[in-house]
Amino acid sequence: MKLWIKSLFATFVAASTSLAADQLTSGGATSVDKEGANAFSLPAANLPLNKRLDFSVGNSFFRNPWIPAPATTQARDGLGPLFNTNGCQNCHIKDGRGHPPEKNDIHSVSMLVRLSIPAMSAEQKQIFIKEGIVPEPTYGGQLQDFALQDQTAEGQINITYTDYPVRFTDGSEIILRKPEVQITQLGYGDMHPDTQLSARVAPPMIGLGLLESISEQTLMSWADEDDADNDGISGKINKVWDVERKQFAIGRFGWKSGQPSLMQQNAAAFNGDLGLTSRLFPNENCTSTQTICAALPNGGAPEVSDNILDFVEFYTQHLAVPIRRKTLQPDVKQGQSLFVDAGCDSCHKTQVITATRQGLPALSNQNIHPYTDLLLHDMGEGLADNRPEYLANGREWRTAPLWGIGYTKEVNGHTYFLHDGRARNLMEAILWHGGEAESAKQNVLRFNQKQRDALIAFLNSL
Repeated sequence: MKLWIKSLFATFVAASTSLAADQLTSGGATSVDKEGANAFSLPAANLPLNKRLDFSVGNSFFRNPWIPAPATTQARDGLGPLFNTNGCQNCHIKDGRGHPPEKNDIHSVSMLVRLSIPAMSAEQKQIFIKEGIVPEPTYGGQLQDFALQDQTAEGQINITYTDYPVRFTDGSEIILRKPEVQITQLGYGDMHPDTQLSARVAPPMIGLGLLESISEQTLMSWADEDDADNDGISGKINKVWDVERKQFAIGRFGWKSGQPSLMQQNAAAFNGDLGLTSRLFPNENCTSTQTICAALPNGGAPEVSDNILDFVEFYTQHLAVPIRRKTLQPDVKQGQSLFVDAGCDSCHKTQVITATRQGLPALSNQNIHPYTDLLLHDMGEGLADNRPEYLANGREWRTAPLWGIGYTKEVNGHTYFLHDGRARNLMEAILWHGGEAESAKQNVLRFNQKQRDALIAFLNSL
């Protein structure tokens, strides 16, 4: 009898230890035990040594600045002439989260503004089907607030805020801030009067290869566009144009799931953010009314070689998710239960196993905890940018992954969240939720102070 009890106890301890270990490693076998400013910048823990050189080479092209052409450094020239930054790391600071401009910032280095106009004519509707937006005629789909020396930038981004108070059931109050985006110092004439503006901060880079490895079948099983189960949650897949495959595909990346793959996401950022061409985007980022691109030297055709694209793709696929912390603390355990009780896990999916990826064993068959379903959800009028992108309407956003969110302060030195950085802390981010998340938000508003603290402790443990 004693032997049976001892065996049963050993089995229980082993299961508890396995569960604790599983909860710690949000990124499966890729997760690393790292704290501090470089917590988001390490290769996947299970990446073999012979592949870490590829990771380091990709990191160098992601981190180091690009320069104008012509230059002796031909592998890294061709910047601009219109751009938002001269290096990927300037926006994804320490491979982490960007932020809106501070009070005295002249430029908005880690935040950009998307531009578009409504699709009204038959021609515009055809453009929208293929590109997901109708670009603003003079300035294109994105404002570039930098230009090469002696050249004119497209304009400058100005953000102002209006206070918006919210009260908890216990009488406590919190002040949210609602941003208003304005573009000043336009360099190439007036914008279309119906221009739609959407500010976007750079998201963190960790675990992107794992998100890319979630199977299409899994995403489709999570989708419930017509809310067939009547739970008030109607996650939707975005279908976007895949440049390489020349067909529509499931969108995964970007704040509205506007890109189907990391390769295309990276190439689009090289083009839109740095003004660099590649085989995916062979044209410079000037519109037909802007002559600056044709008038100035470029870095060749293409400026970003296929070799560089491959290295950067490998790097962005294999940035590790750091382990969870403080998971055994009572307030963290309580907060985890409250997270589920409030209904947050309906969209922030807590667990999934990645598919088998040909040639990418480190990302294959990993039991991960990303806290996202990668689907579009109606987030209410408060968060609406009123700017559609493919199938995403002006109120819909992709569920943001929460893994690593508790590292934001130490990696990036701030705690600004949501697509435009309006939330100054996690509770503000929660209270901006509306639409399909309105019920979950109302549940949080009913929490007392101890419960609210526990919920935030849980999120900071991720």
